[in-house]
Amino acid sequence: MKKRNMLLAAVLTGCMMGSLVSVPAMAEEDSYTIGISQFAEHGSLDNCREGFLEGLKEAGIEEGVNLEVIFENAQSDTGTASTISDSFVSQGVDMICAIATPSAMSAYNSCMEADIPVIYTAVSDPVGAGLANEDGTSVGNITGTADQLPVEEQLQMIRALMPDAESIGILYTTSEANSLSTIEQYKQAAGEYGFEIVESGINTIADIEMAAADLAGKVDCINNLTDNTVVSALQTVLAAANEAGIPVFGSEVEQVKNGCMASMGIDYIELGKQTGAMAAQVLKGEAAASDLEYQVCSGASLYVNTAAAEGIGFELDEEYIADAAEVFAEITVE
Repeated sequence: MKKRNMLLAAVLTGCMMGSLVSVPAMAEEDSYTIGISQFAEHGSLDNCREGFLEGLKEAGIEEGVNLEVIFENAQSDTGTASTISDSFVSQGVDMICAIATPSAMSAYNSCMEADIPVIYTAVSDPVGAGLANEDGTSVGNITGTADQLPVEEQLQMIRALMPDAESIGILYTTSEANSLSTIEQYKQAAGEYGFEIVESGINTIADIEMAAADLAGKVDCINNLTDNTVVSALQTVLAAANEAGIPVFGSEVEQVKNGCMASMGIDYIELGKQTGAMAAQVLKGEAAASDLEYQVCSGASLYVNTAAAEGIGFELDEEYIADAAEVFAEITVE
């Protein structure tokens, strides 16, 4: 670890009484440099970053005091994510915090030959992404937190709000491992609730407008994942769904604020805090990243946007949404 040297030592020598007088040194204090690689710019990942820094601060590691943060955003480009992590390695940072699956995979690959720990967050399936073993243990100098979506709870919510619905559309990026594994979970569970999953894969953000319009014409509703490319173009998906008069269900609170009708979602700030606490353990030398199993964010809360429902003429079950953790009466697009 890098040190902020606060040692003050002075040795005074003299002839007084033939003695040697010395001033004891002050204690050293660690300081750290963390490179944060975020795959895309959207609310849930921003919340992860905010929570991560809060978690570090709670552990006594604070930006501007004993922490330098180098932040880079890959803007949903895997090649850029790789360049960012390579740059962090060449700068000799003390740790890389990788936010979202593509950034985590890039950081792990970049650090294979370097003694730099990687802490990830917002990775839906660490095992599927090759970042953890089946038993949860690390595959190397890397660990973090998983935002595994509450698939069962989400399907229960959609069925409660749409008792006659038959099909759910899911738009996803074919190169995002987190989306592929989550879709499989939806496929396996959908039948229990009487749903058919209709999926539509895209390669780049440029494909979303046409794919969303096509999908919206085939299904009763669209269910959004934490797919980074799709979330970055959420307003395009919402526009297509609004045109078709169908709701879009989000996967976390920021998507609901931005226009999705409802979600059984996780709290990404809390996920980030959990990640920050793990990072602090590693930075302080209390544990090696390779010795820490990844942790999963638990629990889900109901979030509802009544303005989104009104926009498509959807009548919400007032009794059902009475238990929501938060209800938004307007759509906020940042």
